[in-house]
Amino acid sequence: MTSSYLNFPDIDPVLVSIGPLFGYGPLNIHWYGVMYAVAFGLAYWLASRAAAKPGSGWTKEQVSDLLFYGFLGVIVGGRFGYVFFYNFEQLLAEPLYLFKTWEGGMSFHGGLLGVLLAMAWFARRYHKSYLELGDFVAPLIPLGLAAGRLGNFINAELWGRTTDVPWAMVFPNAGAMPRHPSQLYHVALEGILLFIIIMLVRRLKPATGTLGGVFLLGYGVFRFFVEFFREPDAHLRHLADAGLTMGQWLCLPMIAAGLGLIIYVNCRPATTARGSK
Repeated sequence: MTSSYLNFPDIDPVLVSIGPLFGYGPLNIHWYGVMYAVAFGLAYWLASRAAAKPGSGWTKEQVSDLLFYGFLGVIVGGRFGYVFFYNFEQLLAEPLYLFKTWEGGMSFHGGLLGVLLAMAWFARRYHKSYLELGDFVAPLIPLGLAAGRLGNFINAELWGRTTDVPWAMVFPNAGAMPRHPSQLYHVALEGILLFIIIMLVRRLKPATGTLGGVFLLGYGVFRFFVEFFREPDAHLRHLADAGLTMGQWLCLPMIAAGLGLIIYVNCRPATTARGSK
């Protein structure tokens, strides 16, 4: 290993501390929570811009409802996904662990399943095409993911594997060896680059369902790649040592579904694929 590396910036995970309040301890506002708020704000801004376009078929109330139910899907699905995908043995030993959200633990893939279910309910309630809804939602997600991963970086969590690249970084509570700042790789690829790709594809006015497929395929590929640089969970290290991490296994169906959806919607007759009336 090289002796040249970067030190983790001295960032307090608590952005603001107010109090003490009403005789209790202070109210701490964490950067990670702020990043969730930023993600929601970006999604609302992008959705409102899209809904405001003439002939969009969307109202402000529908946008608000979509984001509310989507947010619930992220929280509930993210927690269930983390427990079932990454800590199932602990769930078997302690069933109430599922509800101990204060101990941390969220899974993107679980959150995605939660959002997909919320979208299905929303589409049924508001009589919208599921594929059209997927195209509407796809651009809203990547920048929110970037904000969340930036929150992971500020929290000095989910760091990368040890390395000697020039931008390697020593993280608090991760030992003395420099590591990949893999959280920033997530930000760049699954966040910023994926958003740019989706927006460029949208300008081509593709067949209905294409943008949803591009998101599934793009996220799956980028996450699969970044997992090679991210430190696996200690209790799941055996999966990585055997070939693929849990995150990579979960990305494989995403990649297949995204690619299959893109092919399917673009190989149907043009009037059907593009939703012509």
